[in-house]
Amino acid sequence: MTITSGWDGATAQAWVALGGAPELAGRVRYRGAPGLGQGSLPVRELARATVGACALAAAELAAVRAGGGAADAAPPVVDEGAVATAFVSERHLRVRGREPVSFAPLSGFWRAADGWVRTHANYPHHEAALVRALRLPSATPEAVRAAVAGLAAAEVQERVYGEGGLAVAVAREYGDPRPLVEAAGESGAPGRTLGPAPAGLPAAGVRVLDLTRVIAGPVATRTLGLLGADVLRIDSPGLPEAADAYADTGFGKRSVLLDLAATADRAVFEGLLAEADVVVTGYRPGALERYGLGAAQLLERRPGLVVAQLCAWGWDGPWAARRGFDSLVQAGYGIAARYAGPDGVPGVLPAQALDHGTGYLVAAGVLRALAEGRGRALRFSLAGTASWLVRDVPAAGPGAPGYSARPWLRETDSGYGPLRYAASPFGDWAAGPSRWGTDRAVWLTP
Repeated sequence: MTITSGWDGATAQAWVALGGAPELAGRVRYRGAPGLGQGSLPVRELARATVGACALAAAELAAVRAGGGAADAAPPVVDEGAVATAFVSERHLRVRGREPVSFAPLSGFWRAADGWVRTHANYPHHEAALVRALRLPSATPEAVRAAVAGLAAAEVQERVYGEGGLAVAVAREYGDPRPLVEAAGESGAPGRTLGPAPAGLPAAGVRVLDLTRVIAGPVATRTLGLLGADVLRIDSPGLPEAADAYADTGFGKRSVLLDLAATADRAVFEGLLAEADVVVTGYRPGALERYGLGAAQLLERRPGLVVAQLCAWGWDGPWAARRGFDSLVQAGYGIAARYAGPDGVPGVLPAQALDHGTGYLVAAGVLRALAEGRGRALRFSLAGTASWLVRDVPAAGPGAPGYSARPWLRETDSGYGPLRYAASPFGDWAAGPSRWGTDRAVWLTP
């Protein structure tokens, strides 16, 4: 199989944004037939670059743990077919032979009086907010269509957000530039000393608290789990995760339910935090500060921690505190309009690439921080990844034909029964995911 050598511009951009030495970026090699080539934006290039940067960060950490330096990192080889398959892992998932539910009936594009609106109502509380905001007579697509048709897109957006729901007016122009990665603080304090790692497991022994949901953050932490980390995902019992979403992203981790407002559960969480090396969060800015779990607060309490934060819309500006998902950022950032069909209906990227790409960048940022060995905080956002995609990712031209997902599909048992799933570009997990919220709140690593 042909292995492509030489400098890949998108990989170099991602690697340098993560703080990596520029001269190392050319070490990543790509092979295989690519997918994700459809459309006018360089999604394939974004996908392979984010995975390539993560692979290089993993190699760097392995070299450092072996007693060397970043320059001793082995050149990683990334298969583009594996990347393309993993970037649409939720589409390949089968739970007991059943296709997953990707979008609920009230999630989608709706024609407004002056444009289009994208709604997200996959979770029951978001659907209820949409129904309240639009005063719908019933929770049906027909009722949404009729209500939205008589309103301006921005009015729908604000009404729904005002009720705690999710709707975004489809933007005709790209949003303001956003950074791909932001340094959010550095303590300078050393992290826990990590000895040599087993081959292929550069994050072995690293303890990761996962405070993320849905796709982007869970992709990051399932990747860290595959690379050897002990990952504990923490969720509130009052905010259930969709079963299909966890069946896809719950690999490589265990799942615990803790109410941080309850004294006993908070004590358990504090015990876990006291022994963690990494905290990954996926909530909007300000949401965790009220629990004392913002990045600055965490670094003040645990100076050697690595903290990686991700959000939808970026860390400043009028939308920073708003909730969001990949589909909504595509709509609000101008990508959906770019992919509109001949009938004017907005379109979508060939993958939820903002989610998956950001997830691999987060994992890469954590691995690089561990290699550097000191406490620090990093910020990522779906809007930052969108900004990079539409402005800076260079198109690499068509790759070799012949892509098929089949070589990268696997089967396993899980807490949800038999699964068919997409393997990671970094290999395969030893077991399927447990059922959400059913694991013990303990670290497995000594």
